[in-house]
Amino acid sequence: MDKTFEEEQRHLSETYATIRSLHDELTRELEERHATAAQDLKDLSDELRPDTAGVEADEAMETLAAIETLNAVIDAYNQRHDFALERLSRVLVLLRQPYFAKVRLKMRPNRPARDVYIGAVGLTNKDRTPLVVDWRSPVAETYYKQENGPTSFTVDGRVRNVELELRRQFDIERDVLRMYFDTTVAIEDSLLLNALKRHHSEKLQAITSTIQREQNEVVRHADVGALLVSGVAGSGKTSVMLQRVAYLFYQERKSLRSDQVYLFTPNTVFEHYIDSVLPSMGETNPQVFTWRTFVASKCPGDRDAGANTDPAALELLEQRVQTLEVEQNDVRDVRVNGRVLLKAAQAKSALDKFAQFPMGPRRLALTRDELHERLERRFGQLAHDADWQEEMLGLDLDEQVEIFGETISPEDERETVELTRRYVAHLFAEAHELIDDLAWLRIDRIGSRLLNGRSINACEWLWLRLLLTGEGAKDARYVMIDEVQDYALAQLMLLSRYFGRAHFLMLGDEHQAIREGTATWEQIREVFCATHGDVEECALRTSYRSTPEITALFSSLLDDAERGTLSSVRQAGCVPRITAYDDTDAYLADLRAIAQKQREGSGLCAIVAADPKRCAWLSKQLGGEVPVIGREDELPAKGVVLMSLSLAKGLEFDHVVVPDAQATVYGPDDLSRRRLYTALSRAMHEVTVLSQGALTPLLASLGDAAGKFGDNPEAPQSTAATPESTPPASPLAAGDAQ
Repeated sequence: MDKTFEEEQRHLSETYATIRSLHDELTRELEERHATAAQDLKDLSDELRPDTAGVEADEAMETLAAIETLNAVIDAYNQRHDFALERLSRVLVLLRQPYFAKVRLKMRPNRPARDVYIGAVGLTNKDRTPLVVDWRSPVAETYYKQENGPTSFTVDGRVRNVELELRRQFDIERDVLRMYFDTTVAIEDSLLLNALKRHHSEKLQAITSTIQREQNEVVRHADVGALLVSGVAGSGKTSVMLQRVAYLFYQERKSLRSDQVYLFTPNTVFEHYIDSVLPSMGETNPQVFTWRTFVASKCPGDRDAGANTDPAALELLEQRVQTLEVEQNDVRDVRVNGRVLLKAAQAKSALDKFAQFPMGPRRLALTRDELHERLERRFGQLAHDADWQEEMLGLDLDEQVEIFGETISPEDERETVELTRRYVAHLFAEAHELIDDLAWLRIDRIGSRLLNGRSINACEWLWLRLLLTGEGAKDARYVMIDEVQDYALAQLMLLSRYFGRAHFLMLGDEHQAIREGTATWEQIREVFCATHGDVEECALRTSYRSTPEITALFSSLLDDAERGTLSSVRQAGCVPRITAYDDTDAYLADLRAIAQKQREGSGLCAIVAADPKRCAWLSKQLGGEVPVIGREDELPAKGVVLMSLSLAKGLEFDHVVVPDAQATVYGPDDLSRRRLYTALSRAMHEVTVLSQGALTPLLASLGDAAGKFGDNPEAPQSTAATPESTPPASPLAAGDAQ
């Protein structure tokens, strides 16, 4: 028996026992507190009179004071409960795997080295001695740097120089040590290769234990205004992005809230795919949007999302706003519950009062202040109305306390008017919000006039509102954009300005831009340089998803220079099969046979059609037996699914079938090259390429191209035939990716 293995298993057993003991202690504490709190609340509740109607004012006030005491008891209980529950949630994470790595560090010369165990979250014992160190802690950086010998880590801005004597990785499940590895070179890590053997999961998994050196550079990158990450397909861009979010939460745990972080994903299928990663590390998911859901949440009405907005339209709006003159029909009444509180003419006169300023943030701010003052004067007028005074005096005790914070009994006319004014202000408080939200300004009408009479889309509407108010998401701290190559220039212009105070992390692959008119890398740099200063960049060039054979296939679509920079760390797998048919029946028979075989398999197979129209045609040919994944659907754990390329982006599957690799669908143009590259690179273990007709010219020389990849790759197999028929090709739907 390996002595080191025995020692590590013993340490694991002791650590696990401590974690289990803490779990039992916290569970017992929560149960006892719950029982005690329930009894306390019952005792206090029994002393309360639930209904204050018809009782003397003094007695009612005593009851209300008792209610306040009860509320304070509830708040204190909730705080203690939440704290214990948060500790318990962290313990539950460690019960699945107490730690995944260990480093032995010599902190000072002539002092014994210290063992540090690293896990998904940190844990100390009752003596405050660390049992497990959080992977995001400064000392854990020595593990991810992968530099045995002299190395360093940074704590509170100070560099600590240490010596890394040992870097050990573990394969652990609960309290069982399966194996360990002592390693120095990440690409040869047995733990990494073992992890990469896994089948696809319907949910993206955290890569905390196998973060590699180039990935770690992104995760722990210095906090900058804009960071642009270019990554080859399968390089872990999405996983790295989520690890970066978790790292920021840890680094700024006292000041950063989850609602201050915005994450933009390609589609809702992808959103479902990643939603368990951060919770698995004990963190709360940030605000998650697609482009469509973001603009829908910010714009009134049902309008085009504006994914294909011409940047020139935004520039024209910016130019013409400077000389904009608001017309009477550009404003509307301020109404609450059908009652007009401020007429449109009053809003127009408020704007005209500051006509010496051009339309923009200063003039709108002054106008808003003026309208708030006029609204308060309007409340004062209503307060003298006898009907409103009578309604105020008819309030019962509960309503009085809710509105005024106390019971009331006005002694004279002056006090009656003042209380009525406060009552009216309470009823119509929404009017102040409408003023701040510019509900009185017809932005659509103004935008249409500035754009020569056409209606404006969501992107243009938000841009115009930004120009008028200068207001975006003031509280946002970080914005993460995945698949940034799929965003149009106008979209990025809007996001960079709307989140002008936030720091951006953008990840993508230029070769996976599957829509026409999306922003180039150079345009992305220009946009964010203008709003956020310099744009720093990182590159991820190693594929962790696909086997060398599959990587050779999709990288054959790149030029020689770029192909030479890519690598795959997976073990050799199946040679891709490429078959072209001259007969529709034979083609469909092959596709049906594949679907039947994969339906009974242990992994997940995706038949990735070029666009939704072809997806619908294939579904019909397969007899509806293969489920079609739509925008709102989640992926199954295994089996076979049919989906469009736009929804498959960013996902990974054990087996990918490209069912329409004919020349009429994937032509010789650059957009087709990027689309085919994207489809092929979704595969982890196996690829099947079928063509109903002449094979795409993009794969015509794949044998020679694939032979240039890696040390000893096998060329994909190709069976060509003369086509006779194929369903009509249809272009990728504009904006379908978002």
